Amino acid sequence: MDDLKHGVSRRSLLQVGAGLAGAVVLPGGMIMPAYAANEPAMGTWPAGSQGDTVNIGAAVPRTGAYAVQGEDELKGMQLAVEHINEGNPLIKKIAPKVSKGVLGKKVNLVVADSGAKPNDAVQAQQRFINDNKIVLMTGSTSSAVAVALNKFAQREHILYVTGISGSNDTTGKDCVRYGFRQNFYGETAANAIGPVLVKAYGKGKKAAFMTPDYTYGHTVTKSVNEYLTKNGGWTQVTDQVSPLGTQDFSQYITNIANSGAEFIINVNWGRDAVLSVQQCKQFGVTPKMKMVIPYQIPFLAKEAGPELMEGVYAATDYWWTLQDKYPLAKEFNDAFNKKDYDKAIAGYA
Repeated sequence: MDDLKHGVSRRSLLQVGAGLAGAVVLPGGMIMPAYAANEPAMGTWPAGSQGDTVNIGAAVPRTGAYAVQGEDELKGMQLAVEHINEGNPLIKKIAPKVSKGVLGKKVNLVVADSGAKPNDAVQAQQRFINDNKIVLMTGSTSSAVAVALNKFAQREHILYVTGISGSNDTTGKDCVRYGFRQNFYGETAANAIGPVLVKAYGKGKKAAFMTPDYTYGHTVTKSVNEYLTKNGGWTQVTDQVSPLGTQDFSQYITNIANSGAEFIINVNWGRDAVLSVQQCKQFGVTPKMKMVIPYQIPFLAKEAGPELMEGVYAATDYWWTLQDKYPLAKEFNDAFNKKDYDKAIAGYA
């Protein structure tokens, strides 16, 4: 094939991209080869696959409300790239065709700070396309960024794999051919935590929602509220919507205190989740009202304080004790601990 004269063929590139996007879901994974004959050339092909190295562009928040989570995400990406390049046994079990790089080429990660801002993320990826001829984009943390990069990926014909994105819209109404997601999101979180809440607390309860004002917050709140209303007869008595990056939640907490709610369903994430949980305690609404956090990562307790998270129901897509059931999760935990990382799950997946 003429394609092969330029390095990696477009078909092979799609196969690799699909493998990396779908195969790294822990604790298991499935590789889905993607064939795209008779389609236009992808993004930077053939320039991006020439030589002995291919570049991946990562735009993650290293400043702002999601900075801590962005750094965690980046650690996971770096660990995954290291495993791919060395042909680590763990990555080979997840993606059997990976053997010291991708199709014989070393993987290099180039990184920029998105600040959880869509425009900054798109501009960073555009620079990576121009300067580094990237073959794959990743990162997000904010679903607003994920949706923007979805649209950018479609325009540039470059594969995009979200790092973290909890909005239903990312693979719902804003889904594109070139965009992929491996993590859980609003609808899946609602279906995970909803039955637990109804079983633990019963039916006919009153809930106050705390919602960050962008696509992630609105879709997660919608999914959780719909599940609890339909299956538990719960009532949403107030929905307190706050801007991303809010420092002072007092006005929202005061409204909740006067709402007659029995439960606070806190959809905030990152630093906003930490501050809102802490301030609910400071204003005395918890533990009088039960706190529920339907979408979180496993490390919120460390940041908010374990005493504030005790007895709080939360949904996440990975937990260390999965190693008791899945050998692959045990291997990941061991590799993770050897790096002495506090957090790295999201970026690896």
